[in-house]
Amino acid sequence: MIKIVIAEDQGMLRGALGILLDLEEDFEVIGQATNGAEALLMIDEKQPDLCIVDIEMPVLSGLDVAEKLKEQNHPCRVMVLTTFARPGYFQRAMKAGVYGYLLKDGPSDELAHYIRKVMEGKRIISPELSFAVWEDTNPLSERELEVLKLAKSGKTSKEIAKTLFLSDGTIRNYLSEVFRKLDAKNKIEAIGIAENKGWLKE
Repeated sequence: MIKIVIAEDQGMLRGALGILLDLEEDFEVIGQATNGAEALLMIDEKQPDLCIVDIEMPVLSGLDVAEKLKEQNHPCRVMVLTTFARPGYFQRAMKAGVYGYLLKDGPSDELAHYIRKVMEGKRIISPELSFAVWEDTNPLSERELEVLKLAKSGKTSKEIAKTLFLSDGTIRNYLSEVFRKLDAKNKIEAIGIAENKGWLKE
């Protein structure tokens, strides 16, 4: 019997998923969490074989859950079920060692099949997500991302320069290079593009 915990903040979807998976003879849904922190407590208490997580949840995201379980070397496998085909999220999920990364709009019988494959030790990724990553890799360097993240937090160029021990001119150069790479007219637009791609959460 495969013991499963579901972590999803949308109640209707969480309930429907629980009912569908419970219909499978070899599955048992032993817990349903509304956020990432609740999911971690439930995993610790109930020791499931698999946790199905949404990415964007309150308190802790699904990717936070995967990363914390990897840090603990926990045997519970993580499968991400998401509406977001963002390269930044996908790359972070792979680093966190998730076993499955699937889109929510897939058929439920496919999900059951993929869960069994994951429990056999295989990694399952939606083809649409693979294509999104190949087509849309992050063009920004680590330093450019760092500057953009600080800009997102509301810091001015001078404040960013002070934080990173660089000159104000160097920071302005980094930002103009970010705008060029992202084809953005200004800081707000660049932050919006990078956020939409999931690159600021890496």
